[in-house]
Amino acid sequence: MITVFGSINMDLIATTARLPQPGETVPGDTFSTAAGGKGANQALAAARAGARVKMAGAVGRDAFAEPALALLGAAHVDLRPVKKVDGPTGTALILVGGDGENMIAVVPGANGTITAEDAQTAVSALQEDDILMLQMEIPAEAVEAALVAAGERAVTTIFNTAPFTQETARLAKLATIIVSNETEFDLLVGRGPLDDEQRIAAIHEVHATTGQTLVVTLGAKGAAAIHQGHLYHMAGLKIEPVDTVGAGDTFCGYLAATLDEGMPFPAAVHRAAIAGSLACLKPGAQPAIPLGSEVAAAING
Repeated sequence: MITVFGSINMDLIATTARLPQPGETVPGDTFSTAAGGKGANQALAAARAGARVKMAGAVGRDAFAEPALALLGAAHVDLRPVKKVDGPTGTALILVGGDGENMIAVVPGANGTITAEDAQTAVSALQEDDILMLQMEIPAEAVEAALVAAGERAVTTIFNTAPFTQETARLAKLATIIVSNETEFDLLVGRGPLDDEQRIAAIHEVHATTGQTLVVTLGAKGAAAIHQGHLYHMAGLKIEPVDTVGAGDTFCGYLAATLDEGMPFPAAVHRAAIAGSLACLKPGAQPAIPLGSEVAAAING
């Protein structure tokens, strides 16, 4: 069983020929809405990968609450731990440029009401063989409480360091598995920007010091990971990206689901890298998350 303790948003998405510079206005091409939030995205990815998933978080009492949960419900994610609070559901304002790169501003809304007590409630039902997955779109004190409580119960925790805040590096030390992109990892170790060789050396150094499993997603280059002293590099698919906004969350969800199945760590990273690549082929976050059958076909094809 996987429990995701994190954010639930509605994404408001505009596409442009290119991303604007600071202070610049550029014409848009399309506008759409889609369910999002890093927590919800990762929960949906894990469910589409075939795992049993609970989502713990919060939505507001507004028009966005129902559509923000719709795809999770359709994927049979257990939504009973999601609380409803007065005020707005969280939103993400997303610009997607013609090359598939994106800029995102997140307004926490209900996500900002999640507390350390909510963390204790979410973790209290977990067993030792469960997985708890967290990110940084809910208050840091709630994330910390969840990591500490999970550690006391010997529950495996997967901590995605996005979005990176001043609390992230400290909280990462409490996790079993850390998942970062290149920029986040450089911030995590307090150096950078690092080149590929320096980053690999830093991965080895952190692992040797803490014993934690580290996964660094590398965009088109796949992912590098270290686990129990062994370094792995897993390539993704060669693609022309449409929208990269959901790739990292898809990676995290598939990594958790595959580990929950009991598959070996290298196989989990490989499956996650393929899934992350496929998520770049469609616009939006949750709508782009591939089904397990699609990922299997890409791996075997």
